[in-house]
Amino acid sequence: MIKLDILSDPICPWCYIGKSYLDRALAAAGDMPFVIEWHPFQLNPEMPAEGMDRRAYLEAKFGGKEGAVKAYAPVMEHAEKAGLEINFESVARTPNTLDAHRLIHWAGIEARQTAVVSALFKAYFVDGRDIGDPATLAGIAGECALDAAMMAELLKGDADAEDIRARDANARERGVTGVPTFIIASQHVLTGAQPPELWAQVIDEVQGLLKGAE
Repeated sequence: MIKLDILSDPICPWCYIGKSYLDRALAAAGDMPFVIEWHPFQLNPEMPAEGMDRRAYLEAKFGGKEGAVKAYAPVMEHAEKAGLEINFESVARTPNTLDAHRLIHWAGIEARQTAVVSALFKAYFVDGRDIGDPATLAGIAGECALDAAMMAELLKGDADAEDIRARDANARERGVTGVPTFIIASQHVLTGAQPPELWAQVIDEVQGLLKGAE
């Protein structure tokens, strides 16, 4: 199989949409040609640890309510096209995602990364849960067949926090400016929420390469 590295943030709507497009293409292909690893990239690395009111965040970022509505119109359009539910009205706070990225990292040790990423997207965009809250994250860990009590204990400390920050910084130093960013076989880079049709072409090419190597 071919390595697919994905840089993402669980509060990034384009990452949520991009994953759904990839999932659709993989489901249509049948065989899984990729070994997927998720990597940290914080949209808001300077966000206070406790997060902030979402409305205040959006209006500050986009210059008022009108700017926020305009910026999110294409998000809702693509989410609908992808068949995804996004319930922004239920999202009260924009969290700091450092702890969510730590959970994703630890999930990788148990080969549960993609399950946890999916659960984080649903928790944030559909259920309006605060994924900056350690108790919420521990609960999500348990829902994904991880040891919730152990994750709760780890989240009380700062284990791997500096590693997550360093990996995020390294991605920026390598030229990553936004997410989702997909890196295929450590060579080919796709940025943004690519449609299933493009992923189908990529998967066909990868499968061809894998068959040629047999």
